Amino acid sequence: MIKDKNILLQNGVDLNKSLELFGDMIMYDESLGDFMAEIENKLYKIAHFKDAVDMPNYAILVHSLKSDAKYFGFTKLAELAYEHELKSKEKNIIFVNDNYKTLMDEANRIVEVVKKYLSSSNKTVSPIVKSEDTPIKEISIDNNKKTILTADDSEIIINFIKKIFASEYNILIASDGDEAINYLKQNSNYSIVAFLLDLNMPKTDGFKVLEFMKENNLFNDIPVSIVTGNDSREINLNAFEYPIIDILKKPFSPEAVKNIVERTINSKQRY
Repeated sequence: MIKDKNILLQNGVDLNKSLELFGDMIMYDESLGDFMAEIENKLYKIAHFKDAVDMPNYAILVHSLKSDAKYFGFTKLAELAYEHELKSKEKNIIFVNDNYKTLMDEANRIVEVVKKYLSSSNKTVSPIVKSEDTPIKEISIDNNKKTILTADDSEIIINFIKKIFASEYNILIASDGDEAINYLKQNSNYSIVAFLLDLNMPKTDGFKVLEFMKENNLFNDIPVSIVTGNDSREINLNAFEYPIIDILKKPFSPEAVKNIVERTINSKQRY
């Protein structure tokens, strides 16, 4: 059903920019459902890490919030989250505490705007699970398909990749570096032909995953490309110290991720 786009536009949502990524309103609306399914849990975790004064994990979560906001055209929320990302990386706890309410007020405002928009077509929003633990995922492998491993802590990116590739490939999902390493250890069970790796993840980040692959001589068998929202030139150059295939910056279009997956699968680098 057609939804009222004016609800978004009148609340400062940059739809034109978002459609450069999603292509059309159908994909945008489906991905908004994914956003709503995870946003309260993400905000809960952000609050937890702030209260625990865990600035490294706080930075990772507000980085993820910034990325989501950029994808959907929530410009003000993206700007606020980016400020918190920078300041928490500096361990500026005073800034985080003093400006936390402003960030949360804007996040909650966006949640209400999206609820109103989705309900304008009577779309049911997926239920939200509030938990610090990642839900147990059921893994179904079709032996007639090749397998892509995706490591990313954003459900938006994960579901975006699933929608593009699930009809052609098995999609293994790792929400942090530890899960990715566990899949790599079991590669003989999955025959992974491409690995899309985010650098900025909780628990174990992407660089530790790359180091694990180096120590275990896995680059010959599993070609890796980086998918990241990090704009740091230094960090991206550091990634090329490993024999990765390429780097794709978030947000990206379906065509861009299809191209990088094809290049990754067809590449064979020797470390």
